[in-house]
Amino acid sequence: MRAVVIGAGLAGCEAAWQLARRGIDVTLCEMKPGKMSPAHKSAGFAELVCSNSLRSNEVGVGSGLLKEEMRQLGSLIIEAADHTRVPAGGALAVDRNAFSAYIETRIRETPHIRVSSEEVLEVPEKNAVIATGPLTSDGLAAAIAALPGLETLSFYDAAAPIVSADSLDMSKVFSQGRYGQGDDYLNAPMNEEEYNAFYEALRTAEVAEVHGFDGTQVFEGCMPIEVMASRGKMVMAFGPMKPVGLVDPRTGSRPYAAVQLRAENRERTMFNLVGFQTRLKWGEQKRVFSMIPGLEQAEFLRYGVMHRNTFLHSPGFLSETYEMISRPSVYFAGQMTGVEGYVESASSGMVAGISLARQLRGMEPVVFTPLTMTGGLAHHVACASGSFQPMNANFGLLEPLSVRIRGKHERYLAMAGRSLDYIEALRCNPLQGDYESD
Repeated sequence: MRAVVIGAGLAGCEAAWQLARRGIDVTLCEMKPGKMSPAHKSAGFAELVCSNSLRSNEVGVGSGLLKEEMRQLGSLIIEAADHTRVPAGGALAVDRNAFSAYIETRIRETPHIRVSSEEVLEVPEKNAVIATGPLTSDGLAAAIAALPGLETLSFYDAAAPIVSADSLDMSKVFSQGRYGQGDDYLNAPMNEEEYNAFYEALRTAEVAEVHGFDGTQVFEGCMPIEVMASRGKMVMAFGPMKPVGLVDPRTGSRPYAAVQLRAENRERTMFNLVGFQTRLKWGEQKRVFSMIPGLEQAEFLRYGVMHRNTFLHSPGFLSETYEMISRPSVYFAGQMTGVEGYVESASSGMVAGISLARQLRGMEPVVFTPLTMTGGLAHHVACASGSFQPMNANFGLLEPLSVRIRGKHERYLAMAGRSLDYIEALRCNPLQGDYESD
């Protein structure tokens, strides 16, 4: 029993891992390092291109519930994240280099997986998972676009800058989580005058030209900070620069606005500017972001960048297991399916890998259903109506409870409990017979 997985990003590595756990021999094809996409900087597997945060780890939050479901199902991506996490309050953030190395080591050491460094230019006829991501190479993208009945769409993603910890002025920047929840974040406070000057500089700064980008085709979760500023003077102060829950120890009061910085690695030698995705020219990033108190002499280890993301119009093209309807045993996974986010991408790879493995072993398919966050995402991909857009994990994807619970937090916790009970039932039956050792 053999399968091919194309792409060694988060979704592809998860799919290969799930297949191999079930006794399927996998060829994992990755074009790096021979060919790199515009956004990738590393030759390693599962490279985190934008943020190093996998978002909330709380089960009462959509992304947190999805992580816990994946933990219960033996996800390699979540295992790696748990092993390489860096302090980030209630979020699961990782040392991105250690995260990538952990996953690549596990993949290369797995007996059932063979890694092939090659660019694939055709869509396989059978027994495959295509997980080449939103930056799929031109040759394979053309082959995918030519598949019958398929419409491809696109939007734009952006990454935030990273600065050196040694270059920060710690007399102005303070360590504190919101509402006293630890001290995992650094905060650069601004008074009203500083905020106004920063807003004006940002609003008038020169942006880098991105072919085809008109300022509107952005996913809301990755909104460039300068686009946010263009929407109104106080939009940033109610978004990534909101000061709620923070107290500046120098004044004993809440600042007018604050820029938060999150550690990029365990050693806390690098920090990214949270929510500061941007397409400003690099010189403008240096000029404008150095106006942030404490960042006047900041050393920028990586400037923010913007790149185009391409995804499929999946409803009617993919099933709720991410399988092509017109070409059985060929699956897609990752952001190209219309899920948005690191964990969501890995979740689709997990479902595709489990599903193809069961298919190759002559077993009945498992549909996770919208009782789970895993299934809710898959259902959105397969069945969304109207204008299809990328989707993060959220409780709106789940089936409503049969009883009414007034409080949103309590309602979400009840839905999470139901979801995890469902996952446990799947683990006992029918997934208990999945593995080779069984």
